[in-house]
Amino acid sequence: MIRCMTWTAPVVQRVEPPYVADERSRLDAWLDYHRATLMQKCTGLTGEQLAKRPVASSALSLLGLVRRAAGNERIWFRIRFAQADVADLYQSPQHPEGGEFALADPATAETDFATYTDEVTQARMVVQGRSLDERFGDETVTVDLRWLYAHMIDEYARHNGHADLIRELIDGATGL
Repeated sequence: MIRCMTWTAPVVQRVEPPYVADERSRLDAWLDYHRATLMQKCTGLTGEQLAKRPVASSALSLLGLVRRAAGNERIWFRIRFAQADVADLYQSPQHPEGGEFALADPATAETDFATYTDEVTQARMVVQGRSLDERFGDETVTVDLRWLYAHMIDEYARHNGHADLIRELIDGATGL
């Protein structure tokens, strides 16, 4: 008899940001803390649980949030900051604003987590050795790398709040 294995989100270590640090170390630490927090909210859940939408009026799921975070990492760090010639993630004709939530599928949870991990790795490589004062943008808005860090920390903080509530609705787990 062949036993079907169900993928489960792995345990992730989260490191507390330092109380005293230079600006760059502080920004890196807080961004990594929030990245790890999102992953921690998913720890131990199956693809089916991760794709579950526990609030009937919302398309939010933990898997959708992971996909959204991967897309944001790619858009902000690789496409906008580094001007890499890579495609946006999770686009579809049916979802021109992005299919991060609508197309979240339990069968692709493991792949989506690997994509997220890869995008975080790519983002870290893109900013390595770059000045926080380095600017980027277009004809309407120019920002610096410092702003990008603050923006991403804000994005994760909001989505981690969503993840906290979703996780509690899925299995009652709190404080992860």
